[in-house]
Amino acid sequence: MKKDVILTGDRPTGNLHIGHYVGSISNRLKLQEKGDFEKFYIMIADTQALTDNSDNVDKVKNNIIQVALDYLSAGIDPKKVNIFIQSQVPELAEITMYFMNLVTVSRLTRNPTVKEETKQRGFSSSMPVGFMCYPISQAADILAFGTTCVPVGEDQLPMIEQTREIAKSFNSSYGETFILPKAFLPDSKVCQRLVGTDGDLKMSKSAGNCIYLKDEPDVIKSKIMSAYTDPNHIKISDPGKVEGNVVFSYLDAFCTDESFKEFLPEYKNLEELKSHYRKGGLGDVKIKLFLNNILQKLLEPMRKRRKEYEKDLDQIYKMLFENGVKAREVAAQTLEKMKSAMGIDYNKFLKK
Repeated sequence: MKKDVILTGDRPTGNLHIGHYVGSISNRLKLQEKGDFEKFYIMIADTQALTDNSDNVDKVKNNIIQVALDYLSAGIDPKKVNIFIQSQVPELAEITMYFMNLVTVSRLTRNPTVKEETKQRGFSSSMPVGFMCYPISQAADILAFGTTCVPVGEDQLPMIEQTREIAKSFNSSYGETFILPKAFLPDSKVCQRLVGTDGDLKMSKSAGNCIYLKDEPDVIKSKIMSAYTDPNHIKISDPGKVEGNVVFSYLDAFCTDESFKEFLPEYKNLEELKSHYRKGGLGDVKIKLFLNNILQKLLEPMRKRRKEYEKDLDQIYKMLFENGVKAREVAAQTLEKMKSAMGIDYNKFLKK
């Protein structure tokens, strides 16, 4: 049985946060350790980030190294995974152009992820064409490497579906060329779309409601202690609501029975803690301090690894450049195969 080709990535518009961790990075680490793959790519999507940051190129450029540090500090092994920069692979732009002919404008505007992100950014008629078309660019990124498995959060499912549609359309028009990739989601529903600390539907860099992987201990604690809980749970004796409570959402995502043994031994598990909170007699401070202990334990090793990697940034840039060369070779082969299928591989005439 053929092994998977895995590809995933992130936009370098800021540091990665715990939503990225539970939504995708933790699954990347599982796949990495399982080792049952042919190739594993993680792309820093700088070209895609420019679709709504063209007026702030420095923001994107400066965050490339920050995202690379986030990957490495989280435990991504550069010996097993090819981490590369999207713009170093210009073949992706040409593949995108061919795919644009297979997608209608109305189909793009129906994409739920594009709709949501358009609303978040306040775009209307001012939407850049590049932003509207970035699902097509994302399809090129995925299909260029023969990807079979894409670790993503729930919000990216429409993108994977659009990629599959484009692959089917190309195959139907020009012959079987692309494998249809599948999404690899976190097991837990709450991890697929982690809410922000303010109770918003999604943790987002632009909304400023994130706990970042690089945050220092005092910053993490401050963000947790100000996180949204139940506004009607005023006194400790008051019954509390678990649903919509950010702290319990994070506990769903991060705590285990072992967490209770280590940090809150008077409870056996999360269900017991939830039951007490619902009945009343359990204060928000106690559950927030419990969550703080859990996240501090998770993020402390990442901070330590990051500080070590930061000592030699030149080596990381070198790694990214060398990986970009390797990634470009693969994308070029895909582009050549596409042109052959389409009948526009004109180079063969020059060889005669």
